[in-house]
Amino acid sequence: MNKIVSVLFLAAVVVVAVWFLFPGKEGLSHGKQTAAENYQKYCAGCHGARLEKFAAREWMEEEGTASAFKSIKYGLESIGMPAFEKTFSNRQIEALAEYVKKGIPEDRSLLEPAFTMEAVIESEVQKFTVDTVIRDLNVPWGMAFLPNGDMLVSERSGSLYLYSDGRLSPPLEGLPEVMAIGQGGLLDICLHPDYEQNGWIYFSYSYLSGAPGKPAGNTAILRAKLEGNSLMDQEIIFRGEPATDRNYHFGCKIAFDGKGHIFFGIGDRGQHFDFPQKLDNHNGKIHRLNDDGSVPEDNPFVSTPRAMPSIYSYGHRNPQGTCFDPLTGELWVSEHGPRGGDELNLIKPGLNYGWPVISYGINYDGTVLTSLTEKEGMEQPVYQWTPSIGPCGMTFVTGERYPNWKNNILLGSLPLKHLERVVLENNTVVHREELLKGIGRVRNVAMSPDGYIYFAVETPGYILRLIPIE
Repeated sequence: MNKIVSVLFLAAVVVVAVWFLFPGKEGLSHGKQTAAENYQKYCAGCHGARLEKFAAREWMEEEGTASAFKSIKYGLESIGMPAFEKTFSNRQIEALAEYVKKGIPEDRSLLEPAFTMEAVIESEVQKFTVDTVIRDLNVPWGMAFLPNGDMLVSERSGSLYLYSDGRLSPPLEGLPEVMAIGQGGLLDICLHPDYEQNGWIYFSYSYLSGAPGKPAGNTAILRAKLEGNSLMDQEIIFRGEPATDRNYHFGCKIAFDGKGHIFFGIGDRGQHFDFPQKLDNHNGKIHRLNDDGSVPEDNPFVSTPRAMPSIYSYGHRNPQGTCFDPLTGELWVSEHGPRGGDELNLIKPGLNYGWPVISYGINYDGTVLTSLTEKEGMEQPVYQWTPSIGPCGMTFVTGERYPNWKNNILLGSLPLKHLERVVLENNTVVHREELLKGIGRVRNVAMSPDGYIYFAVETPGYILRLIPIE
């Protein structure tokens, strides 16, 4: 009898263990994540951190959670809501549905509806809708449009895809080894201005070095040609030095000027007292090279002893957006500050932009980083955001599709999850507008050759397009 009891007890233990370890759709796979944590990670971007961006719907008045469960599991494609049946188990979805139902206020007038994909959005001066181009990506970063209308898309995790005729290809082959850790990975993509003649595509990424088990790296620039589903004729034209095991502040948006020079920024790599104000390293700098990786003879520090000859400007924290004004040809860069003090900078050769000697931000723990916001010999930002918006990839609006935004800057906000519109007059910011509040962490913004605005949103990853309405 005791043996039978022992066997039954052991069997029960095994069943319970299997249930927890291999729960499948009906298991308890929520593990360490609570419904509240899942909501904040996956839902709050569109529906608000306090559930305030829901619109009043019939399911709110229903008994139970059947409708909410169905919407979460299978999605609502008509309004751009993704399905989470592959993300969560049924138990997690039920817990999430209960969390949402309990959190909806009794007074529905308090709700501030989130936009829906088919809705016409009326910004201050431009009406538009949002079109979903690609879904289910893993932190999309770079976007580059080929002459035939196809689009290259990079994921920070190290995958590169070709989007053609409404389909996303399998991952393309031939990429170098990428340090896909923290903020590092496969970053931006940019075509050579004469791509149709030479076929060169440029990639920024964090290269991997260091001893086994102790990864280190920095930002690199690769150029290659696309043949079929592979990158061929690869040339690494730049490797940032020194490599470090810090896994953040890599930069790195690429832009070409009209003279065949490539520009890109590298962050301070999390070591602001070591690198940005010194010219003997690549970190905390904007760089300028010829298209083959050689150094232009007129770079500002070519003749400075011990200086890295590619340096174009210095004193930067983490430059994320790089683009040229199509009217003036001037170089603009968006830059992450610490807690506050994000910057929009007009870049001039050889100038010092101050980090970390001057800053409008403070440390993340609330302590004062520097008491100085200006100093002789150091440039002031054209604009600074406090509190921080986390400005990311950016572009100037060109063409005729968005006439009321023409030559405005559009840039992504990571923590505040919106598109930021910046209006310039005589190189001064005269107005700004927050678009699509709560859309998600906007990583990059680009203009397509046919004049549409595309932008990349992180986790769950989307490529979205703005369709203007007359």
